Amino acid sequence: MARATSKLTDTECKAVSKPGMLGDGGGLYLNVKATGAKSWAFVWKANGKRREMGLGPYPAVALAKARKLAGAHREAVAEGRNPIAERQKEAEPAFGECADMFLASMEGQWRNAKHRAQWRMTLTEYAKPLSAKRVSEVGTDDVLKVLNPLWQKRPETASRLRGRIERVLDYAKARGWRTGENPALWRGHLKNILPARQRLTHGHHAAMPYADVPVFLQSLPQRDAITARALEFLILTAARSGEVLEATWNEFDLVAGLWTVPASRMKAGKEHRVPLSVRALAIVKALHKTRHSDFVFPGYARGKPLSNMAFAMLMKRMNADSFTAHGFRSAFRDWAGDCTSFPRDVAEQALAHRVGDATERAYRRADALEKRRKLMAAWADYCSAEPGGNVIPLARTN
Repeated sequence: MARATSKLTDTECKAVSKPGMLGDGGGLYLNVKATGAKSWAFVWKANGKRREMGLGPYPAVALAKARKLAGAHREAVAEGRNPIAERQKEAEPAFGECADMFLASMEGQWRNAKHRAQWRMTLTEYAKPLSAKRVSEVGTDDVLKVLNPLWQKRPETASRLRGRIERVLDYAKARGWRTGENPALWRGHLKNILPARQRLTHGHHAAMPYADVPVFLQSLPQRDAITARALEFLILTAARSGEVLEATWNEFDLVAGLWTVPASRMKAGKEHRVPLSVRALAIVKALHKTRHSDFVFPGYARGKPLSNMAFAMLMKRMNADSFTAHGFRSAFRDWAGDCTSFPRDVAEQALAHRVGDATERAYRRADALEKRRKLMAAWADYCSAEPGGNVIPLARTN
């Protein structure tokens, strides 16, 4: 490496056409291909073996630039470092960048914008302390620093966060940026460190008791806001938030009183027909008269639906933020089971849940639309009952 350097000139580099390696000294070579293409290479020996790394094409990388790069690599070799490994390290993303790459690669598997937004928010907000750390350097202590503040206070959020960090780190390993065990792994790893979560909070959305729903729902029409109309519609239809927020006018038959949610927006990936009660139909008919968007419940941004945080913000303003919008589905199901004589499968179909095993579903392909229409009408009647009333609507199916 002590040989003379700067042997080449720009004129020689431009003029040379004979295939081969033209040396500038100090391990820098201009590699001339038979096709006439030229590129720079840095060559050195480590442990008696010849090593070579490319420095870029010529003339895109000028002679002066190639010499500067070669000088930095000579210094690394002299200090016992590996220039190739260091360059690969530089190409390795930080956790935040890796999360963005992972999310981009997974876009196609999520059916709605809400799910995508939840993943992105979890990884950018809650996992923010990891964002600038190189993905290969994220260890168990780093993961615990993110999870510990949430683990007992917000166990469901913490559990989702842990799983999503694990997925990003698995992605990094598949891309060659990590090796070894995943520090966010639960079984056999974090399970032995973090305390058990409270079982009662596992897997459930906080649901308002169905006895309180009529009072809550009857306060919504008093609020002159599109979010209030959307939340009232969600309660009356027992639909999921994403299904309501992303509803478009072409999904509605206002004459038949029917809302058909396409398979692409359903959790089960199957089209779902929702019979509309008189009040639910009145909500969408009123909005239809003043529509200015393809979305039934448009947001403030032009051409966009309401934010997936709209319901949470409204319920907070109404001092009901101890419950979730999704929890109204549970309230509906409890009411149907406790207060009506509708069959279980009709109530489950109203929630777009799968009923029976694969064989039963193969033979039963109808969706009990008319029975569900009666069920949703009974639910709307219950929700509009006077507060404190002692009449419970017992709906019959015959």
